[in-house]
Amino acid sequence: MADADHPDDLSPDAERTVHPVGAQLLWGDPDPLWAVGDWRPDEIRTVTADPADPFTRLAVLGCCGATDAQLRRALYAARGGALRHLTEWSGSYTAVVQAGRRITVLGDLAGARPVFYTPWAGGTAYATAALPLADLIEAQLDIGHLAALLACPDSPEALGDGTPYVGVRRIPPGHTLILREGSREITGYEPVASLAVAAPEADAERAVEGVREALVDAVRARLTAPRHAPDMLVPDPGPVPGMGPADRRAARGAPAPAPGVGADLSGGSASATLALLAAGLPGAPGTVLKQSGERLLAVTFNDLATPQGREGELERAHAIASNPRLHHVVVAAAEEALPYAELDGPLTDEPGPSLVFAARERRRLAAGSADHFVGHGARQVLDAHPARMADLLMDRRRRHLLRPVAALARATPGDSLLVPFSVYSAARRLARTPYRAGMEAAAARLREGAVAGDVCTPVDASLAALTWSRPGPAAGWLTGEALAEVSIRLSAAAGRPPLSLRPGEARARAVLTRHAADHRVFEQAVEVRSQRLHAPFLDNQVLRAARALPESLRVQPGARAAILRGVLSSAGVRDLPPGWGASAHAPNETATRLGLRTALEGLLALFAAPLLADAGLIEARVVRQALLDAADGRPVPLDGLAELVSMELWLQRLLARRGTCWTGTSAPRRRAVPTGIPHRRPALS
Repeated sequence: MADADHPDDLSPDAERTVHPVGAQLLWGDPDPLWAVGDWRPDEIRTVTADPADPFTRLAVLGCCGATDAQLRRALYAARGGALRHLTEWSGSYTAVVQAGRRITVLGDLAGARPVFYTPWAGGTAYATAALPLADLIEAQLDIGHLAALLACPDSPEALGDGTPYVGVRRIPPGHTLILREGSREITGYEPVASLAVAAPEADAERAVEGVREALVDAVRARLTAPRHAPDMLVPDPGPVPGMGPADRRAARGAPAPAPGVGADLSGGSASATLALLAAGLPGAPGTVLKQSGERLLAVTFNDLATPQGREGELERAHAIASNPRLHHVVVAAAEEALPYAELDGPLTDEPGPSLVFAARERRRLAAGSADHFVGHGARQVLDAHPARMADLLMDRRRRHLLRPVAALARATPGDSLLVPFSVYSAARRLARTPYRAGMEAAAARLREGAVAGDVCTPVDASLAALTWSRPGPAAGWLTGEALAEVSIRLSAAAGRPPLSLRPGEARARAVLTRHAADHRVFEQAVEVRSQRLHAPFLDNQVLRAARALPESLRVQPGARAAILRGVLSSAGVRDLPPGWGASAHAPNETATRLGLRTALEGLLALFAAPLLADAGLIEARVVRQALLDAADGRPVPLDGLAELVSMELWLQRLLARRGTCWTGTSAPRRRAVPTGIPHRRPALS
């Protein structure tokens, strides 16, 4: 999507003939709006306030549960300046409002549907992807932003509103971009409590009921949307020894997903909740391969290479799949689906750690449906960040810390007598640390290189999270110059007022924003043709309902499972298998190390002459040694290695591309990063 505010003032060589490749025009000059990609017809909706006033109009792109009448009423209100109601419908979408020469673009609360912008041709170009804008202005790489992504991925203070491309900016979650006669304004539409004052605690039952209503509406918005059934060449012949559903589909020459609606069913609480809600709502989820019954396709992944530790989840998935409205499919794979397998893939808009797991996840999703539910975001939306314990201390609610601290003590092997004291001391120290002091301490830690430290136990993870900002798992491999540059960013952020002075609330928002950005990269990396992934937990209304949950409820052990159990109970689902809601395992370390050993030769070749080293971010020999250590089973932050490999892959794919996102009869060839990676700058002495 692009906009130019002063077409009459453009010079003759401004190349007004450029337009996006593969775009459909939604409305034309003087402020044209395009939709790029394989949008479904029902995912693009435009309304006008009055046929006599064609320049007052609204475009909604994505899955939106509003009716045409609601869209028209919202346009009347938005014409007068009211915007928040445009974000209160169920679903996940982007809204663009034009009122005369004023353009308003609204992002979402989580950041899963971001909006980017850049100055161009006397006005502003905006898009829901950063790469097209980088092509438009031929932007160079922002090495400082890449360093911040590796050093402090969960700290928006270090990342700011930047992107990997110089000159392309991101609208913060919960904000709008307003373009008016050449001026540009970014304003928030969501009220944020900026004072460290305890608000009246909400009623727990009413808050859980609000989460249930929001989740049901989010699932219903997807179920009531028009069905899109990809063409199938021949029916599935059924189970074939040695072949999974994806293999059988590939053998039939039909790579498209199954028609209808499906969902992940991993045995965890988030995916199971979505599958059971979708299966229990009135209506037909869709025909599965034209067999009898209208059932929802539930997909479970079975890792044959490292099956240990997942038996309980598979048993719970099989028990949940006994629901007669579910059609259960198990996708089994061995070494071919390990992490770091098949590192060739599409170029995503930004780097993300999911690039190294894309082949594994794509194999599972290829067996899914045209509309597929995933439980991404449930942990970040419903769980309590450990820093929320500091918020409870600020509110003088110490008694609510007893159960979480006791649970951490029980989860600690060996002597656990000092755990309550350590956790309470860290929470009290964070509660008494002002934002400015916390940011300056984080910057000093980066300058001193004190970024190493493995997180081994839940107590270690909680203690490490009880801070205003902490280094990421890949920070230990960055050069001193890269860490110093990120520390400058943190020091500058210390002088700016934060969105919230409550550390728990601020850290929880930051972690959610990072997860939503990674989910967007995940969607692009694992994209299956004709398939839509739906993550209802990242919807605006679900996020608002979850924020109403009292903190004293969030911090309790098993809070997420209890909340989702209450959601299902209110929806009429009460028969859940034993062990449902047990804490899901972290990404299987055994599978990750086995994948590293299997792909070690290719990974070492990847870092023989890495672009990250050319940019001055890493020392190649240090990373190669870390890969060897990880393959040999030595203690190494595996998440940090995944981030390094993903960013190196992304850089190589970006520089290897020869195409561009723009075309035109007289337009020059516009491409991001035209001169390659900026090489290491000499250090000051």
